[in-house]
Formats: sequence, C-alpha cells, structure tokens
Amino acid sequence: MTVTILLFLPLLGALVTLLFKGGTAKTVALLFALAELAVAIVFLTQFVPDASTQFLVDCPWIEKFGIHFKAGIDGISMLMVLLTTGLVPIIILTTFKHNYNPTMYALILFMQAGLLLVFTALDGFLFYVGWEVALIPIYFICAIWGGADRIRVTLKFFIYTFAGSLFMLLGIIYLSQQTPGRTFDLQAFYNLHLDAGRQTIVFWAFFLAFAIKMPIFPFHTWQPDTYTEAPSAGTMMLSGIMLKMGIYGVIRWLIPISPLGFSQWAPTAIVLSVIGIVYASLIAFNQKDGKRLIAYSSIAHVGLIAAGVFAWNIQGLQGAMIQMISHGINVVGLFFIMDIISRRLNTRDIDQLGGIAKVAPKFAIAFLIIVLGTVALPLTNGFIGEFLLLNGVYQYNIWASAIAGLTIILGAVYMLRMYKKVMQGETNLLTAAFSDISGSEQIVLGIIGVLIIVIGVYPQSILHISEASITNLIEQVNQKKLISVK
Repeated sequence: MTVTILLFLPLLGALVTLLFKGGTAKTVALLFALAELAVAIVFLTQFVPDASTQFLVDCPWIEKFGIHFKAGIDGISMLMVLLTTGLVPIIILTTFKHNYNPTMYALILFMQAGLLLVFTALDGFLFYVGWEVALIPIYFICAIWGGADRIRVTLKFFIYTFAGSLFMLLGIIYLSQQTPGRTFDLQAFYNLHLDAGRQTIVFWAFFLAFAIKMPIFPFHTWQPDTYTEAPSAGTMMLSGIMLKMGIYGVIRWLIPISPLGFSQWAPTAIVLSVIGIVYASLIAFNQKDGKRLIAYSSIAHVGLIAAGVFAWNIQGLQGAMIQMISHGINVVGLFFIMDIISRRLNTRDIDQLGGIAKVAPKFAIAFLIIVLGTVALPLTNGFIGEFLLLNGVYQYNIWASAIAGLTIILGAVYMLRMYKKVMQGETNLLTAAFSDISGSEQIVLGIIGVLIIVIGVYPQSILHISEASITNLIEQVNQKKLISVK
C-alpha cells in the first residue's frame, strides 16, 4: 500500500460531498474524514519507526522537466499525517451546530489533501503544489464565511502567504538547476554541496515562506486578524494544522538543504522567535476578544517551537514534533470553546462574561482541561513538549532559554485570567441562560480532553515514532557541514 490513497481519498470526498445538501453533506464529509483517519491508522500499524521512508510512491509526472509524483512517510511525516487526519474529523464535527452549505465541507477536505501532500512530498515541485493547493480552499473559506472585515483581512493573508511562496518557488527552481539531472528530487537537493554564499540565498528564499506561514515575528501581522475574522472551522484548520506546514518545512527542507546558510543565520532566527514569544504574550494580556487572545497565544507557542527547531538538537526537534501535535489539539479546543460561547451569547468580549461554570459545569470542566494543557501543567500534553523545547534552546544558549521560558509564565497568567473572567464569579443577565454542552459538542470536547491527558501521561507513544528520523536528519546535516568545511 502506498501513500497515494491517503492523498486522493479527501479529493474524492470533496467531490462526493458536493452531491449532497444540508445535514447530509456534513455527515458525508465526516464519514470521508473518518475513513481517511482509518487509513492513517492502518499506515501507523504497519509503520516501522526507523529512519526509512515507507509507503513510497514514485511515478514520472512531467518527466521532461525532471518532475516526479514522489511521496512517502517517515517518522516526521507520520506524526503530521496523524495530526491532519485526526483533527479534520474533529473540526468537521465542531460545525454540526452551524448551517454551512456543502461547499464548506468540500473545501475542508480539499484543503486536507493539500496539507497531506505537503507533509509527504519528496519532490520539490510536488511540495510547492501541495503548499499552494492548501492555500486556495482556506482563502475561500475565510472570504465566504468570515466576519464583517473578511475581504480585507483575507486578501492580506493571501498576499503575505503567496509572496512567501514565490520566494520558495524561486529557491526550488534554483536548486533543481544545480542538480546533475535537473531534477526536483528532495534527496538530490540534500546531496548538493553549494558554497556558503549560495546556501544563504537558498536559506532566505525558503525561510521567508516558512516564517510567514508559522508565523514568527515580524512576519506575523496577518495572523491575528485572519484568525479573528475567519469562521471557527477555518481558524481551526489554520491554527491546528496549516501553520505546522512552516515548521515542517524548516525541518524537512530548509535546514537539511542549506546547513551552512542555517549556521550563519540561526542566531537571527532564534532571536526573532524569542522576540515573538514575549511580544505576543504581552499583547495577549490586553485582548478583550477571546478569539484574538487565543490567536496571540498561538504566536507565542509557535515562537517557542521555532526556537527549539532552530536550536537543532534532538531535544529541540523532538520537543517541536510533540508540541506541534499538542498545540494542534489544544488550539482547536480553545477556538471551539470560543465558538460555543459566541454562538450562545453572540459575543466573545471577555469583560461581558462571567459565572458560566455555575450554569454549565460540563463545559467548565472541558474548558479547564484545555487551558491546563495550554499552560503546560505536568501530566497534560503541553508539558513534555515545552520541557523538551526549553531543554533544546538551553543547550543552544542559556539566555535565550530563560527568555523563551517566559511563555510558560506569561501564558499561565493570561490564560488562567481569561478562564477566571469567563467561567467564575457571578452570572449576569447575559450568561445566566447559558446552556451546558450536549451532543456533538460533548463528543468533540470529550475527545480533546482525553487526548490532552493521554499524551501528557504517555508522551513516548508519540516520541518514539519520530526519534529515529530526527536523529538521522541531524546526523545528515552535521555530516554535510563537516564535508563543506573540509
């Protein structure tokens, strides 16, 4: 069995979903998303956690230009595949209280195909195709179902990400021209031995695309507005999965292809990441809109993940892998919490809320579990990732680690303060009639709560999947640096 079925099943699901109307369309979309998750689980059961690439497909596509449809899964890709196929059914389920038309669900499945192509592509051109395919549906999701300012915000988001993508495309074309066979094969890119000057150019071509997508400071300005104006399902796709494309790109493409450029500019990248942590955390303190607060919280958490990656050691990279999973779960949970509040009370203004725990105890418990995971309480999913990330950054530079560690302190303050304002105290005229969660809401928050606890108690279930691939990649990069120096 090859990865092909994983890439094309969501496309089939998108087409079939368009044939149905109303509630039937969302049910069909959910069934296809669950089928995709089942395929991913089958891959996981057959996956050998070593450094090899498995379930490989390699077919000539545009042979004249050296372009192949080449994709496969190793330990790094496996975790991203599980994140994508695990979150999409949850995200679709969060929409069951909304009245979206079938196009919304078709776009979600279409976007899932693009995301999976990014996470499995082993050909530079194919990687770029997946990168752009994932962008198109989220543009329409935000532009059609977003808030009042959706057109301006979505256009800004599109321009930012598309501009970054063009730099990456130029980098991919340049690398292809340097290979002996004018190919786009990833391994051929790895085998190139460019001098430090040319690697620096390649580094910045890729870095701009990935830094905008994550995003890290100062490339983040599109994110808060987009997350706030996008419909909840769109925000979850963006924050839960899509931003991981940038982090994954750094790990899989940027650093292994241009290790000398990375060595020269890693300090700058880490400084930008750490600045983003502190900046976003301080801005989050002043947010009244709960959705916007979570958006800035996401920038801070991604800044720590980026710093761990650019530290380039086993602890930092393993921390990044598990934290991408944990962040995806937690941020989807937080945005769903805000969606429930907004749908019931028609507001996300934290100052207008209060006392909801008195009238909705199940909702209060679910919200608290997600908040505790987000602030990295021990035995929740956020703890092990942040511990490994800070350990990795510490090995790189103790002062960078000390400043990056502020994300834990500041995050705990603004997240717990938000919980206190929203859930505790006395009810008011607005919140007194708040109804507790039921049906699909209970299922979604129940699944998220279980994942937060299970991953926190037994993180090794995730870490062992990527360990061999991470170790092998670090060794390849270090060896390439030594050869280049000689």
